[in-house]
Amino acid sequence: MTTPMPTLSAEQQRVQATVQALWHPDTARDPHPAYEAIRALGPLGVVSPAGWGAAFATSHALNSAVLRSPSARSGAIISQVPADTASLRLLQPMMLFHNGPSHARLRGLVQAAFTPRVVAEQRDLIRAQVNALLDALPTDREVDLVAGLAAPLPARVIMHMLGLRGEDEAKFIRWTQSVADLLAGETGSPELMTRLEADATEMRAYFRTLADDLRAHPQPGLLSALAAAEDGGERLSSDELLANAVLLLAAGHETTSNLIPGALLELHRQPDAWAALVARPDHPNVPDELLRVVSPVQLDGRTLADTVTLPTSGGQTVTLNAGTHVQTMLAAANRDPDVFPHPDRIDWDRPNSARHLAFAAGAHYCLGAPLARLEIAEVFAALATRFPALRVTDPHPPFKANLVLRGPKELRVQLD
Repeated sequence: MTTPMPTLSAEQQRVQATVQALWHPDTARDPHPAYEAIRALGPLGVVSPAGWGAAFATSHALNSAVLRSPSARSGAIISQVPADTASLRLLQPMMLFHNGPSHARLRGLVQAAFTPRVVAEQRDLIRAQVNALLDALPTDREVDLVAGLAAPLPARVIMHMLGLRGEDEAKFIRWTQSVADLLAGETGSPELMTRLEADATEMRAYFRTLADDLRAHPQPGLLSALAAAEDGGERLSSDELLANAVLLLAAGHETTSNLIPGALLELHRQPDAWAALVARPDHPNVPDELLRVVSPVQLDGRTLADTVTLPTSGGQTVTLNAGTHVQTMLAAANRDPDVFPHPDRIDWDRPNSARHLAFAAGAHYCLGAPLARLEIAEVFAALATRFPALRVTDPHPPFKANLVLRGPKELRVQLD
């Protein structure tokens, strides 16, 4: 005997349909109407579709509280990856999928090598790479700024920092796309999983003996520093070194390579903001305001280990049960009108831009945030200084299917 499924009310069906629209193939092109539709369903900043065991957080207050809660657990995506696969073996040791003491151990070891001083020392490298890539672009015809600048720049920077060979650039960019698909939970297509498995196997082969080799024969770069990092006798194992080097490579590439064209699209729609940037290319608020508006990581997620009562919109609270998976809608939080007046508008003088959640918050706050800010500042200062007449020639470019790590596949521009 089977138990009949409960019949949903018309309102419950409307809620489910509104939330399901997030995964429509066209949503990645312009997701903000979908976010606002979900926001309108829950005045407290949270929507819980009937029978889903999930909550969708739209307010800045609730997203921030969930991300900082000691009861929030990262890593639910691991359960969606088929067991005993190269993909799972690649993901499991990433600090992103650990919590509590094991996360603190992994993050501490990586952070010991990825220090603020190491990041600050990359400014000259980033500036040189930006100018070299821009020098190579033609100014007498339109160019694809994704292929010409946004894709190669962060790959070259993080590869140089890690100490990886430049001739492997195309391979590393391909790998980062596969890791981005894994991180976004794109595990349903057999064709995609075949590609992910092949790339994961190739990555593991490339890095397999690297930890022992680097400890025996240290080389310049972050990989050697990761291999040598030690805390109370603890070191990264070979699998941990591989996984977290790949995480740095993928996170350092995908987010910045998506933000650059995404921000230029927003600036195309707001010519006054572009003119203000041209007038002051070194405005210190440029990285944070662009991160707030573009949100290169649109969505994240946490599973609650305990029942919690958390603050949300208007100083009120909401109680979420243990076991609830909270979809932290970072892009919606970053345009919460209760925190950011006129949230869609780029305002270089906005006093609280840095309150954005583009880098998440709490224990899993993005380790690469200082590097991302540095790259964004250098890219947009160079573009505004060198090409003040830059214009987007195709304001409706194709987007990647990945909503979580959202970005245009290409962006056609005329530089002069």
